[in-house]
Amino acid sequence: MYSQHFTFDTGEPAAIITRVADTSWHAEADGRVVGSGDVARRPDGRLFVSVDAWHATVFDQLAAALRAELPRPLYTVVDEVEIDLTAGWQRAGFTPRRREWEYSVPTDPAVTGLDAGAPPPGVTIVAAAEAPLRALDRAIRDEVEATVGWQNMPAEVLPRPDGDTVVDPSKYAVAMRSGRYIGLIRVVQATRQPRIGLIAVRAGEQRTGVGRALLAHALGTLHQAGLGPAYTEVNESNAAATALFNGIGARRVGSNLEMVLP
Repeated sequence: MYSQHFTFDTGEPAAIITRVADTSWHAEADGRVVGSGDVARRPDGRLFVSVDAWHATVFDQLAAALRAELPRPLYTVVDEVEIDLTAGWQRAGFTPRRREWEYSVPTDPAVTGLDAGAPPPGVTIVAAAEAPLRALDRAIRDEVEATVGWQNMPAEVLPRPDGDTVVDPSKYAVAMRSGRYIGLIRVVQATRQPRIGLIAVRAGEQRTGVGRALLAHALGTLHQAGLGPAYTEVNESNAAATALFNGIGARRVGSNLEMVLP
């Protein structure tokens, strides 16, 4: 993985920080750009900032500009191998909020032990129809928001119109019982590696094997297409999801740290 290392004593004059667009800042020294800062609004409304600078002093100047010109709270995400970058955000007042483990997930049933043909009794896994999928997605999000809060779920960064939480129904499969949607899984078949972006089950149907059945279906489909391993992110506080992926032979390959400036 790429790791950002800062140099503290640059021997250069302090950079001039300029806001060049609504979402972008540049740091210039001696007529050249020596760093940049950006802000993006996530679909859940939160503001996430990033800074790209080689020298720690320039990073600190850009971070100070973002702090001064943007409303709080502010968030950022760093790969935990980037020790210097994490320290830079800590100097700017950001503190750790949550951690997501990155997993490499095998797709071969011989490795995972998952049988796509054996969902729980009365449950079938089918392609999603758009209208009931949107209703299920909304219901699950409302259940999560009423308990741990959606901000504690894996961060979703796909652009979408305000209020539209289902970007592409073709990427979903759903679990159905008695004609009713009770769980969903979203898989994005990216160029390099397929990604399990979301797996969720209605509150009253959890711990009944529905999530495992959805995962068996998705991974089995990828394996039949010659794709794998897949990857996913799991909140370290989500014991059920961690146990599920550990139990099918998924391998932890990294972690991301979400930090916040209140």
